[in-house]
Amino acid sequence: MKHDIGTIRNVAVEFPIYGDFISGAPYGSGHINDTYAVAFNQAGASLRYIFQRINHEIFKDPAALMENIKRVTSHQASKLVGRSDSSRRTLTVVETRSGLPYHLDEGGNYWRVYPMIEGAQSHDVLETPTQAFNAAKAFGGFQKLLVDLPGGRLQETIPHFHDTPKRLDAFKEALMRDSANRALDAKPEIDFVLARVPMASRLLDLHAAGKIPERVTHNDTKLNNVLIDEVTNEGLCVIDLDTVMPGLALYDFGDMVRTGTSPASEDERDLSKVRARLDMFTALLEGYLSEAAAFLNDTEKELLPFSGMLITFEIGIRFLTDFLSGDVYFKTSRPGHNLDRCRTQFKLVESLESQEEALNRALSTALEKTSAGEL
Repeated sequence: MKHDIGTIRNVAVEFPIYGDFISGAPYGSGHINDTYAVAFNQAGASLRYIFQRINHEIFKDPAALMENIKRVTSHQASKLVGRSDSSRRTLTVVETRSGLPYHLDEGGNYWRVYPMIEGAQSHDVLETPTQAFNAAKAFGGFQKLLVDLPGGRLQETIPHFHDTPKRLDAFKEALMRDSANRALDAKPEIDFVLARVPMASRLLDLHAAGKIPERVTHNDTKLNNVLIDEVTNEGLCVIDLDTVMPGLALYDFGDMVRTGTSPASEDERDLSKVRARLDMFTALLEGYLSEAAAFLNDTEKELLPFSGMLITFEIGIRFLTDFLSGDVYFKTSRPGHNLDRCRTQFKLVESLESQEEALNRALSTALEKTSAGEL
């Protein structure tokens, strides 16, 4: 964290937060933005807020990003009116004294503020099917609340984020250049990609044909982006909204499968530990459909198992591309780190492919449960 307590105090003055400043300290495990928990004495009670400095090197247009978040959270809040816990089920953007959803300080830094959602926490590791169900239900509910978002299309904070054909094109260019002379070290992985080229454009082709609609999607559906209630273990609130933008609903479910079904870490070298756990997939599927079945069309539902294969394949391509390019994007801590990451993704793709019939049976069962009102 680059900012001292004096900086946080100065930022706090720009927001109409009632009470006296008590303290501010770094908070959470995020690697993109600088995040602080900041406490205020409000008539004798200590209330906390989240202060974040937006990383404008990654997000080039913080004003547009915050316009997206303000629109999304305001719409969610309007749909939750009447619920006793509505303020815990969506982030609330605190506007500045001048009415903006962010403060631009003298150093060119963009700051935002949310009230802290108390009695809930995020988890970094998906350990049980119940966790998987609750997290997927929260992401499905997030999409559901935004199906009728008014005001036109959201702005793309990272253009072409899940455009698998473009990721494939970048891989082919890196392979052709082989600037780090690494292609021979990755021949099996290169062959793996080239054997699966047709799958890369499947979802976008269906979207272009009008069979899959564009929706508002989160685009980073890891478990730690859901706040879990500390008492009920329910998935309460979806957080980290920087990548909320137009996309395909299947992107979000696919990334849940990628990050939630394997017990191994993303850079595990022992590939025997990498596998897609059917019980975790089923829990993710049932949790997601318990909310999303109400708005997904038949084509989207049919392709839920495939989406996990595609997004895992896409992320593997990105790791392989960076390895071939000399590790210029993802941070690495050892030689071959990106290749290790690539191999875990491709092993997970293989595991999903080998269980395709079982995944489709799980889908049929989940859809039957949904129709019967059992989810």
